[in-house]
Amino acid sequence: MLEVKDLSVIFNQGTVNEKQAIKHLNLTLNDGDFVTIIGSNGAGKSTLFGAISGDVPITEGQVFLDGADLTNQREYVRARNIGRLFQDPLRGTAPHMTIEENLALSYSRGKHYSLRPYSKKDRTVFKEALERLNLGLEDRLNTKVGTLSGGQRQALTLLMATLVTPKLLLLDEHTAALDPATSDKVLKLSQKIVEENHLTTMMITHNMEDALKYGNRILMMNNGEIIADINAEDKKTMKVEDLVRKFTDVSEANDRMLLRG
Repeated sequence: MLEVKDLSVIFNQGTVNEKQAIKHLNLTLNDGDFVTIIGSNGAGKSTLFGAISGDVPITEGQVFLDGADLTNQREYVRARNIGRLFQDPLRGTAPHMTIEENLALSYSRGKHYSLRPYSKKDRTVFKEALERLNLGLEDRLNTKVGTLSGGQRQALTLLMATLVTPKLLLLDEHTAALDPATSDKVLKLSQKIVEENHLTTMMITHNMEDALKYGNRILMMNNGEIIADINAEDKKTMKVEDLVRKFTDVSEANDRMLLRG
């Protein structure tokens, strides 16, 4: 279970450039929840992910994962239990290392922080995991990751983030930089891995169709706040135009409240 309690993030606090990116946000995810998050640029979506994963300092509030307080933990400590993918396929892998070496690093997550010798048994685990991607990478273990396509790298990064099953998976527009066909393939692969491992997952997307298609909840964010939380039953009855209309209505209402405040 993920619990975010009264979370606030303020950048450049006390300066003329001060900006409150997250405003007293509260959120609970149950085990196995797959939540898609939509919102305009600057709504605070990626900042929320950063605050949860530890690469953005929290100004106020707390973050708990399965009852453990993560609030003051360093990012590398949280990474033992949190997998994260970014929009840029170049992030999340070491391009000058081979596929096998990248997988070995992710396989050691939570145990040690350097590339150690790995066994024949480990290699078998890597090949079997790569076979599930259905990209032919299981026969290219010694290929440098930097030579792979964007879609192949993102699929590999997804595998690396889940090779040791995390307690929470954060997908930060992880298909936005891919072409439509590759994006669809990586999204279907993401769903398959999430369902097989019963992973608690949050996925940021600007694609309303994907927001409706994937997951069991939709969160709408605006001005650093969650302005709507759509449950599985309501989500089933919605079309893209319904979702767009609701987002427009609640965003405008939120903006009016801020102006009055």
